[in-house]
Amino acid sequence: MQRMAESLHAWPFFGSGVLLFVLGLHALVTRPHLLIKVLAFNVMGSGTFMVLLSAAARGSGEPDPVPQALVITGIVVAVSATAVALALMLRLYPILGGAGLPPGPPED
Repeated sequence: MQRMAESLHAWPFFGSGVLLFVLGLHALVTRPHLLIKVLAFNVMGSGTFMVLLSAAARGSGEPDPVPQALVITGIVVAVSATAVALALMLRLYPILGGAGLPPGPPED
């Protein structure tokens, strides 16, 4: 019985990570505003990090250090990607006349 309790402690983090990923994916697909898309992408990344960290927990023993290192590296990459995305958004602001995407296909 104790072994089952040890294996269940990571499931809330796993479920929360999946929920964050799904919410971020929904916002990424449905919202036209570029800033919301950048934030949704960050929420998806946070959900992925939570899933990786919950997979790293192995009962009451030491957690696996490889997923932890991947998450730390992923956080650095996510911050860099967010900075690039925000810089691109600022460049598109005067061209599009706002921070939202146009509602139709591009005109040629």
